[in-house]
Parts: sequence; C-alpha cells; structure tokens
Amino acid sequence: MTNTPLSASTHTGTARSPANSPPQASLQHRPLAAPKMDGISWVLLLVLSLLWGGSFFFTEIALQDLPPFTLVLARVALASVILWLVIIIRHIRLPQSRAIWGSFLIMGLLNNLLPFSLIVWSQTYIAGGLAAILNATTPLFTLLIAHIATDNEKLTRRKVIGVITGFIGVLIVTGIPSFTALAPETHTTTENSLSLTAIAPFAVLIAAISYGCASVFGRRFKNTPPIVTAAGQTTASSLMLLPLVVLIDAPWTLPFPTLPTWLAVAGIASISTALAYILYFKLLARAGASNLVLVTFLIPISAIFLGFFFLNEALAQNDIVGMLTIGLGLAIIDGRPFAWLRKTVF
Repeated sequence: MTNTPLSASTHTGTARSPANSPPQASLQHRPLAAPKMDGISWVLLLVLSLLWGGSFFFTEIALQDLPPFTLVLARVALASVILWLVIIIRHIRLPQSRAIWGSFLIMGLLNNLLPFSLIVWSQTYIAGGLAAILNATTPLFTLLIAHIATDNEKLTRRKVIGVITGFIGVLIVTGIPSFTALAPETHTTTENSLSLTAIAPFAVLIAAISYGCASVFGRRFKNTPPIVTAAGQTTASSLMLLPLVVLIDAPWTLPFPTLPTWLAVAGIASISTALAYILYFKLLARAGASNLVLVTFLIPISAIFLGFFFLNEALAQNDIVGMLTIGLGLAIIDGRPFAWLRKTVF
C-alpha cells in the first residue's frame, strides 16, 4: 500500500497546529476600512472648491457672448485638448482595458452632460439662488447612494448630522428665494412656462443625484492616473454635447466672441475644468465619494471670498454666519476637532 505523502514539516515535528494558523477566511471577508479625510485631503478639497468657485466669474463673463450649451462644450472640449497635451508630453501610459474606456463615456454622461444640461435648462425657469440650494443636496444623495452601492462608505449618524448642518449653512449663505421670484425676470410668464417652472426644481435634484452617482461610479478609476480619467471624461462629454450644440445653439450663426470671452473660456477650461478634475479624481481615490462631494458646501464660500478679494464685494452678516455653519458641519463630519476638544477640555 502506498502511504499518503507528508510534508517535511510534519516529519520534523514543526507543523503548525490549526490553532496557530492565520484566520484566512476572516481576513478575506474583513470589510474594507471607510475612507477618511486626512490633512492632505482637506487641502485638496479647499483648492478644488476655489477652482470651481472661480468658474462663476468666468461663466458670468463668457455668457455675455455665448449661449449655455456652447459655453459648456467649449469648456470641456478645450479642457480635453489641454489634458491630452499634458498626457502626450509626459508620456503617461493609457489604460488598455476597453471597459475603462467605456466607463469614461458613462462618467462623462453622469458628471458632465446630464447635470450640466439639467441645471442650465432649469435656470431658464427658476432663479439661480434656488438652483444653488437644490444643487447643495448633492452630498445628501451621495451619502445614500454610497451607502447602498459600496461596502465601506456606510451611513453614520455623524455623517448625516454633518451634512444636514452644512446644507443649513448653504441656505443661510444663499437665502431662500420667495415663491413669487422662482422664475428669472426675463422669462415670459405663460401657462406652459408655469408648468415648466414647477418641474424645473426636480431637474436640479436629478442633476444632484447624477453627481452623486458619478462620485460613486468614479471609484473604479482608483488605479487609473487622475489626468487620464479627467481627459477621458471630458472627451466623452464633448462628443455627446456636440449634437446638442448644433441642434439648439447653432453657434455658427453667433457674432464672433470678444477678447474677454475668449479669456474667460480659457480660464474656465484650464483652471476650473482641466486642473479641477485632476484634483477631483485624485481626491476621490484618496477620500471616497461621500467625502469628495463636501466640496459642494465649500464652493459658495470660495465664491464669496473671491468676490471679496477681487471684486471688492462686501461680506454680509448672513455670509459670515453661513460660512461658520458650513464649517461646523464639516467639523462634525471630520470628527477630529471634537475628539481633540474632548481630550483637551474634558
């Protein structure tokens, strides 16, 4: 009879007992650690809010000569050219997987085309202040989507309290528009426009949900260079926007833009899009979807400070109170300031 072969360790008496073996099964099923905001992540978040807050200044200038969809296309198309030039100059390797390239298309739809289009359309029927408030619900939707779709970004009481506090801060900064001023002054009031005015707020909410889906979907690009992901997304959204611009804006019929408009488009494309999306995907990989969208709360603060320093705009009392409230909400989400207070004071 042939004996069953034994390992060398069994013969020498050094074999590990089952009690001493590492718990392989428990290691394999251990849940992933929830992503946290460290110091570098907070710096990236603040810089990103400044880049996106500055887009309001560029947009205000460019809209004097360009219709909305044409401006959006110019923004993402020029950003694509800048990003691809940097990729070529730096010889950055491109992903070989077809699935990744298909994912760029979905990311461009969720993070650019759908929300940009919905928000632009809604602002022809509702005031910009109301649109800004509704867009600030993005972190709320992202928390819910991340809780359902991920294993390591589950809802916690601290996150919910922090996001609600931040949203209240946004309400304080922007104010709550009266229902008599929902539509822009230039909009003609008809029975059809009134019905569309009732629908328009839901368009912004759908845009906020789309941003939340994009933040969670973008987690799959963690191992892709952020600049490549940004270039893929903006290229895909440019291709999808082109038919809309041709059908709706007919830009070839427009007067030639002025120099300030060209400079504004260059600024919003290079600074508020190309560079901003590199930071966006870097922060997404580092801190997760639910932490990334906290930038929505900081953008109004950035816009206020930029206006204060560069346009000599005064800081109103509600601006200061709202910024402090937003800061409180972010501190609640981070948790470390309150942990430090407990150790120091109590």
